[in-house]
Amino acid sequence: MRIFRGFDNLPTFVHAVATMGSFDGVHCGHKVLLQRTISLAKERGGESIVLTFEPHPRYVLGTAEGMQLLSTLEEKLWLLEQEGIDNVIIIPFTKEFSRLKPQEFIEQDVAGIGVECFVVGYNHRFGHNKAGDYSSLKESGTKLEIHRVEQQLLDEGKVSSTVVRQRVEQGEMMMSARLLSHPYIIMGEIDKQGYICDIDQNKLLPPAGKYEATLQPTSNANNYNISNIDNLPIVLLEVKDNRTIKINTAEEYRSLKVLLEINSDKLL
Repeated sequence: MRIFRGFDNLPTFVHAVATMGSFDGVHCGHKVLLQRTISLAKERGGESIVLTFEPHPRYVLGTAEGMQLLSTLEEKLWLLEQEGIDNVIIIPFTKEFSRLKPQEFIEQDVAGIGVECFVVGYNHRFGHNKAGDYSSLKESGTKLEIHRVEQQLLDEGKVSSTVVRQRVEQGEMMMSARLLSHPYIIMGEIDKQGYICDIDQNKLLPPAGKYEATLQPTSNANNYNISNIDNLPIVLLEVKDNRTIKINTAEEYRSLKVLLEINSDKLL
């Protein structure tokens, strides 16, 4: 997966199909959108593109109201790569960018990089005053082929990043995993004492307590003599009140960057 920042110095994309959003957590509703984008790209012998934002628009626009995120940018990029996305363009979100009219953004930025087809979610709104959506795109006369993905339900309930955040805040990690369609993940480096510190302040952690998790190295693994790397270890992690995580893991995982997949609700 190729990663780009902004619209400057982009390559020429081939028969590109794009979608756009914050994709916080990359939950099961997002995945339907992503797989539709990938499928349409393959149909035309092209490549898929995800347009996403950094920082999250709500932080810039002052509407976050204490909101924390299901995924850091690094975690989101990892999840998007697992889905099979070809390219990600990270748009630096600023107040100036937020004032772009939807039509300007679509014609100048999206169509301007060779996108032929644009996939939008049922409730996705963008541009100044959130004036852009599926209906406005269809009525705008754009040359882009526009596709819409409908709302996704799980057990008759709405799936959204907000709903998943509520579950994580309650320590309901198994239900969170169902809504996400993957375990809740945390990336970080384990120090020599077995702690993950320096966790992004905007990253949502489950409540303080103990959880079971799968651990896998994400970098520098070749520098360590780690056996059974295909049989990933199950570890006990403890979320502390000071936003650190203690992991009961063997010495060979110390000073290593890892990805943790939480596989249990809060343990009693």
